[in-house]
Amino acid sequence: MPSNGAAAQAAIEKDLYHIGDVSRLADVKAFVLRYWESEFPMLQPLKSSGGRRLYRQEDVDMVFRIKRLLYDEGFTIAGARRYLREHSGAAENDEITIRGTEGAAQLLSRKMLLDLRDALRAFLTLIERR
Repeated sequence: MPSNGAAAQAAIEKDLYHIGDVSRLADVKAFVLRYWESEFPMLQPLKSSGGRRLYRQEDVDMVFRIKRLLYDEGFTIAGARRYLREHSGAAENDEITIRGTEGAAQLLSRKMLLDLRDALRAFLTLIERR
């Protein structure tokens, strides 16, 4: 039977993710996550006594926000950093909305609109060449 210290440690670790876990969840390489840590001061995972990164749920949420801004919205690193700094309270509200089914539909619609915009631009380029 585990001691109270071991049970408490297991409960704490249950709410923490290693960098490999976050890498798989976000579909981003571990070296990218380490780079983002150096570029985004708001992304600060804990470090274990052995030096391993331990991501809390808010760190994982921040990784997904950063990924969305960089990959889906087209922000630069500096632009995403500035946006997150300026919208820190709004970003939390956005995440609550995104977690709902309505938020998921909005994300899908936004992605579809961005894809449609890109397709229309490509089509316009083809027409203009004629």
